[in-house]
Amino acid sequence: MRTHTGMSIDNTSHEMDDHGHEHHEVEGPGYPTPAAMRTESEREKTAYVMGLRVGMETGGHDFVGVVDLDPESDTYSELIDTIEMPNRGDELHHFGWNACSSSCHAEGLSRQYLVVPGQRSSRIHIIDAEDPRDPEMAKVIEPEEVFEHDLSAPHTVHCVPGGKIVVSMLGDADGELPGGFLQLDQEDFSIDGHWEADRGGMDMNYDYWYQPRHNVMLSSEWAAPNTYYPGFDLDDVEAGNYGDSIHVWDWETREHRQTLEFGEEGLIPLEVRMSHNPEETQGYVGAALSSNVIRFYEADNGDWDWDVVIDEEPREHEDWDMPVPPLITDLLLSLDDQYLFFSNWLHGDVRMYDVSDAGNPRLVDQVWAGGAFGERQQVQGHEIRGAPQMLQLSRDGRRLYWTTSLFSSWDNQFYPEMAEDGSLMLKADVYPEDGRMELDEEFLVDFGDAPGGPARAHEIRWPGGDCTSDVWQ
Repeated sequence: MRTHTGMSIDNTSHEMDDHGHEHHEVEGPGYPTPAAMRTESEREKTAYVMGLRVGMETGGHDFVGVVDLDPESDTYSELIDTIEMPNRGDELHHFGWNACSSSCHAEGLSRQYLVVPGQRSSRIHIIDAEDPRDPEMAKVIEPEEVFEHDLSAPHTVHCVPGGKIVVSMLGDADGELPGGFLQLDQEDFSIDGHWEADRGGMDMNYDYWYQPRHNVMLSSEWAAPNTYYPGFDLDDVEAGNYGDSIHVWDWETREHRQTLEFGEEGLIPLEVRMSHNPEETQGYVGAALSSNVIRFYEADNGDWDWDVVIDEEPREHEDWDMPVPPLITDLLLSLDDQYLFFSNWLHGDVRMYDVSDAGNPRLVDQVWAGGAFGERQQVQGHEIRGAPQMLQLSRDGRRLYWTTSLFSSWDNQFYPEMAEDGSLMLKADVYPEDGRMELDEEFLVDFGDAPGGPARAHEIRWPGGDCTSDVWQ
């Protein structure tokens, strides 16, 4: 594995004894190392996929869909079950597990429950997935319980050591700034209150990643919920209503330490991905509007610094009165930290970069599917509504899946056909030995055909964990 300087260190051992964190015997859920998850886990046979009906012409309840990914199954690439939310208007967005590989010493704890927030409703659902093909609703935390802590708009869910779950919250109880972090108990999912002890200069919030070994958490920025809920307005960018920074937190004291301000080079920095290798002190964030990938890292003096390592250009389009930005909306790292994948939601492609030299990513391949510029606009006779957006990689790094919806009001602005016909889930086969990808034209899940009416497919999770849910200590 690499340090933040790009040097190589072996990460195949199941024991990590630096900083006193050892894995002689792992009592808790998950895998002792990223290498163990990558090489010892089975192929994914089931996916949990968000299905949203907010903003759809037919309306209806959001759901968590169960998709069959077993190529030996008669129902392969089909939506085989849905767990409907009890209320309308949630706008399910991102979700996570009650436990992951960071719960390595939590004896008796299992990765059993999905924590499923509603972005618009601030309602938090707990789904029991002990039977992967037959999940059930276990509990609903009503928004009034969340508003008591002057927070709203839940986003990223991570389990954290110490028997807790932390959810990034993008607004206050009125949908304005500041946001914060809500802490839940892993046992009964009761609300403890705010995670942060001192939010310092952080007002906007979005995604976050943490690394206890280095006593750090990093969070990114979107905007106040009341800013992005109605849709995208360029005037809000010019007024400074969208983020341009990430924030560095002291993990132990829960205090804000530092702000990395990107300015024009990093407008709307969304998904944060640190290296899976817990020895490393670096990672990447995708700045959606600037369409840059920024590498952040701990400098020798203990402060954090950043560099733009991938810079994409807007393109002219006959239907636009301005150049079209790629709009980098999601990114992830393979479990061996060798490849970085990200989606360009407006242009219509998924990119694959070799990041073996962490500070000098090298483009190795891209797949086009939908979007404003994709040559391929159909799969199996289905129009590609939207473009690559939320990504999930198989644990062995050989299959990349994506969905094509971003956020209901933004979908309806840029891809209005989704409001009537729903969105899709697609897949590419990945060949890491060769550094290439190929669209699998035999795989397609059309959420326009979902039971109960068309829906927008969003985030994807595997039973047993994945490269965007698990943190190693």
